[in-house]
Amino acid sequence: MARIAVIPGDGIGLEVTEAAMEVASATAMAFDIPLELEWFDYGAEAYLKSGVALPDGALESLRDDFEAIYLGALGDPRVPDMAHAKQILLGLRFGLDLFVNQRPVKLLHERLCPLKGRGVEDIDFVVFRENTEGLYVGVGGIFKKGTPDELAVQEDINTRKGVERIIRHAFDFARREGRRSVVMSDKSNVLRFGHDLWQRVFDEVRAEYPEIESRHLYVDVLTMQMIKNPAQFDVIVTCNMFGDIITDLGAQLQGGLGVASSANINPQTGVGLFEPVHGSAPKYAGQGVANPIAAILTAQLMFEFLGHGGAGQAIESAVGALIAENQVTRDLGGSLDTAAVGRAAAERIGAAVRS
Repeated sequence: MARIAVIPGDGIGLEVTEAAMEVASATAMAFDIPLELEWFDYGAEAYLKSGVALPDGALESLRDDFEAIYLGALGDPRVPDMAHAKQILLGLRFGLDLFVNQRPVKLLHERLCPLKGRGVEDIDFVVFRENTEGLYVGVGGIFKKGTPDELAVQEDINTRKGVERIIRHAFDFARREGRRSVVMSDKSNVLRFGHDLWQRVFDEVRAEYPEIESRHLYVDVLTMQMIKNPAQFDVIVTCNMFGDIITDLGAQLQGGLGVASSANINPQTGVGLFEPVHGSAPKYAGQGVANPIAAILTAQLMFEFLGHGGAGQAIESAVGALIAENQVTRDLGGSLDTAAVGRAAAERIGAAVRS
């Protein structure tokens, strides 16, 4: 029995998570996968009532009692400092040491791509972002705040262990999935200390994978090349902040954040956190206009993580068919509401397996 902890989040997160879990349940039934969903009310409403984002013992329970965590979008204007979202999302990422952020960039229909003349064969790569170090660890401080002499320091933390394990994971993925190349991206020509470490570790690790083409690109060159010729990429690995930026660029190549999925994993401990990467968009909540495709494709990553690749492929195929037939929400040119897209995907998966 695969036990899944579901944290639907805030705003449109509630709606798209509901749609994604309908698809997940239908997929599990179609492929005879024992699946148990347990829903948790961790979000802005609970935080505003209790002042607690993650209750005592929640992290340990999510780690020990579940095979995966599915997390919807977080964010609510009533919590302007996003304290609850930081405690939940970053608390899970850092607390569970989920050092791999995996972001597929795959175009499912050419009409979604903003680049002229590019088709589905041109955009199919995966970005691996280091998820627990870099500039996002919160090391630093402010001195003389609010004065003309104010000084702000933000430290970029890179460890040998952290850099090596994300680079090695990228190469292992490429080898396992039959990907032909790995690109490491940094800014070592300017960040001469932290990214010198990335350079040296990359050179050492890639020597262990001689069958895989490997090269380095500075991050500014990488972003230009992603637009100029995205077909050249198979696997990209980079640091926390650069990964945050280039994956949103990649999302736009495949149709926007509404179709962008992600996984946060630690392959050494076996726990995974799965989340669509768009925001909670509170002003659209409850209207049925939110695009659930990113949430549904995130469920695909969850099934693949659990070892059910066929089920994951069935989800991707169903979503691709819905896009081709324009059975999508208004942002992608269709007329369906959020729930209807989820139902259509679930029905298509069931019908495909029965046939």
